Amino acid sequence: MYSQGLIGADGSSDETPEFLEAFQKRIDAEEKIEPNDPMPAGYRRTLVRQIGQHAHSEIVGMLPEGNFITRAPSLKRKAALLAKVQDEGGHGLYLYSAAETLGVSREQMTDELLSGKAKYSSIFNYPTLSWADMGAIGWLVDGAAIMNQIALCRCSYGPYARAMIRVCKEESFHQRQGYEIMIELCRGTPAQKQMAQDALNRIWWPSIMMFGPHDGDSAHSEQSMKWKIKRFSNDALRRKFIDATVPQAEYLGLTMPDPDLRWDEDKQSYEHGPIDWTEFWNVVKGHGIMNVDRIKARQKAHDDGAWVREAALAHAAKRNARKEAAE
Repeated sequence: MYSQGLIGADGSSDETPEFLEAFQKRIDAEEKIEPNDPMPAGYRRTLVRQIGQHAHSEIVGMLPEGNFITRAPSLKRKAALLAKVQDEGGHGLYLYSAAETLGVSREQMTDELLSGKAKYSSIFNYPTLSWADMGAIGWLVDGAAIMNQIALCRCSYGPYARAMIRVCKEESFHQRQGYEIMIELCRGTPAQKQMAQDALNRIWWPSIMMFGPHDGDSAHSEQSMKWKIKRFSNDALRRKFIDATVPQAEYLGLTMPDPDLRWDEDKQSYEHGPIDWTEFWNVVKGHGIMNVDRIKARQKAHDDGAWVREAALAHAAKRNARKEAAE
């Protein structure tokens, strides 16, 4: 997703100009940076923050949809949604593993999430009120995520870029699944189509906020793009997402909840209306509708799973002891 992962980032570095110049030459030459390669401290910190928040977003993102697994309207929908939620858990694990190559432990990242120190994508602090939200989330939220994540496949940090290749393949399935749900609702009864419209109305603006603040208000994007952690600016990705999504909404026969949305002939692109950044920052700072509930759910899952982690560690210790005794 996850331009929001750069909010509060610290890209400053104290290395010598010669070291920074040599590192930048590698970046400019499109070389991949690997875990054991020398890298600026600011580059490492930026990656830890972004990858960690990306991982948290995948894990917390399981919650809004997991709530609907038992309420899916058919066995087919239940199986597809269950597979999607399982994928998201796997994405979190890939990304935590990628972050660990930078010297941060999974335990530390988890503690930062549960304490509220680390953030995750603001979109997951909105409630899911109907089955139509499962369609709108797949279509819009996963669609917005793909716009961010395809570019991350070319991130300068090798483990992150490689993890994103598989993530993007699975996210494309999620987006298609969501759009298929929207098609079925829009071809159904008037009440079902209204459900789809209501879901679009509620999720549209939070989904375009996922790309983060406007470029002029995004303090760390420039350095991140110079290091090729990011490849496109927040506004460029947002525009690309809107241009792709509006025709899809027209095909569905749905109305975009933006009265100021218009086609710009000169730019050959859509211009959107003003975004409520007050709402965005309110959610990012922990005051969204579901902020408290999401962290409570993760804390409960963490506590309930303590015995599994303890058992796994005990098993690993016993296996290592047997191996050492055999040697």
